[in-house]
Amino acid sequence: MAAYLAKRLLAAIPVLLGLSVIVFLIMALIPGDPATAILGAYATPENVATLNRQLGLDQPLPNQYLIWLGNILQGDFGRSYALNRPVLDEVLERFQATLILAGTALVLASLLGLLAGVVSAVRQYGWTDRLVTFAVLIGISTPSFFLGLLLILFFAVGLRWFPASGMYAVYGGGDLKDLAWHLVLPAITLAVVATGVIARLTRTAMLEVLRQDYIRTARAKGLTERRVIWRHAFKAALVSVIPVIGIQAGFVLGGAVYVETVFQWPGIGSMLVSAISTRDILLAQGGVLVVAAAYVLFNLAADIAQTLLDPRLG
Repeated sequence: MAAYLAKRLLAAIPVLLGLSVIVFLIMALIPGDPATAILGAYATPENVATLNRQLGLDQPLPNQYLIWLGNILQGDFGRSYALNRPVLDEVLERFQATLILAGTALVLASLLGLLAGVVSAVRQYGWTDRLVTFAVLIGISTPSFFLGLLLILFFAVGLRWFPASGMYAVYGGGDLKDLAWHLVLPAITLAVVATGVIARLTRTAMLEVLRQDYIRTARAKGLTERRVIWRHAFKAALVSVIPVIGIQAGFVLGGAVYVETVFQWPGIGSMLVSAISTRDILLAQGGVLVVAAAYVLFNLAADIAQTLLDPRLG
């Protein structure tokens, strides 16, 4: 297991380096002059040239990347000119809020998706299977931002059951209960698509496992149907589903950009939207790089969990 873990960690290094190149190039090739956008009304030719020199934007693109990467490896993500604070401090602070939202959504999607997939497979072609399949299809087909607006209109504006935006109440609150209350609508919005994907893959994996000979043998031995389903079939199907959950973790992080914008959640998604609109290049690069690295690590964790369930894959 240790050798497999070391091999996976080494394989992640070139992936992270490739991600850093892509992140740098995407932000560097966005049309417009960052120095002019940062300086605004003070963007005289002299000030623009001075700021370009300070940011290293007057050097060739390969040199800019090597300087930026070297600073990143030393833990220096630069300084946000728009916020006048270190990029790493802002990114980590915002990423905590995103992890709360994305983590809650992923747990919710995993639990509901696994349960729905198992029930649908066990009741194949029954009304439960048809109902779950229909709900999954609707969930996957509905854009997150549109679903978020519908939930706000119905539950926040109409029924006034939940707050429409923010992470905490503007006046008062600030405790765990207040956070949970604000988390309900955005977490559900973010979890819907992932729930549908996990449910579909779980159903497929369960149907395949339920046709295996050892499942028929377990039933022939007189084991209860519940034990056959959950102790034997579900554990075998989980090996195939775990990588899907790891991939969905990345999609949930990516979808947080839209959901955070709709619900005004103070996470890294809303930060990136603001950074790109103000051309705060270092802040945008740092934010995207952290999200991309988290995606790689989530998939690595999913691979390790899959190997623990089935050591033959190591």
